Amino acid sequence: MKIGELSRETGVAVRLLRYYEAQGLLTSSRSEGGHRHYDSEAPATVARIRTLLAAGLPTKVIHELMPCFAGDGTGLQACVLDHLKTQYAELDARIADLTQARSALGDLLEASAHA
Repeated sequence: MKIGELSRETGVAVRLLRYYEAQGLLTSSRSEGGHRHYDSEAPATVARIRTLLAAGLPTKVIHELMPCFAGDGTGLQACVLDHLKTQYAELDARIADLTQARSALGDLLEASAHA
C-alpha cells in the first residue's frame, strides 16, 4: 500500500506518517522510483501509535513499546506494565502541578478583580 492509501485508510496525514517512519515507529519498503510501500499490517501499526500518543506517551517511549503489543489489538504484554505505571505516575504529577498553577492563577485573577 502506498503512503497516500495508508493516509486515507487511517485518517493520518502523510506528513505524520513520514514522521512516524523517521522516528522508527513505522516501516516501509521503497520501490525503484523511491516510493514508500507499506505492508498490510501498517494500518494496525498506525492505530497502535495513535493510541499510545493519545495516552500522552512520547515517541521515544512508543518506539520502545512497539515490539511489546500482544496480539492484534492495542493491549501490551505484561512485561511493560511497570513502564506504563511510571508514565502514569509522571502524568499524575504533571496534572497536580498544573492544578496548583491553575489555582494560583485563579487567586491572582480574583485578587486583581477586587483591586
